Amino acid sequence: MDQPYIPINCERHDELLALATVRRPCTLEVERPDGTRESVAGVIEDVYTETGAEYLRLRGGPTVRLDRIRTLDSRPFP
Repeated sequence: MDQPYIPINCERHDELLALATVRRPCTLEVERPDGTRESVAGVIEDVYTETGAEYLRLRGGPTVRLDRIRTLDSRPFP
């Protein structure tokens, strides 16, 4: 079972929206519910809210819950 959603700060949210707007490729390190991490790369196609949590969708790739992002382009994403 996944943990309750913890909203990310507004600065980080704005950063993701800016990347989506300019369609710049990015690399995310994402923590899975089991604690393992994976790297995913692509262009952010959408940032949205669904069932009380915020997500982003990479073009042709996975959907990522925003509070699971640990790094963005190798920088910490608290």
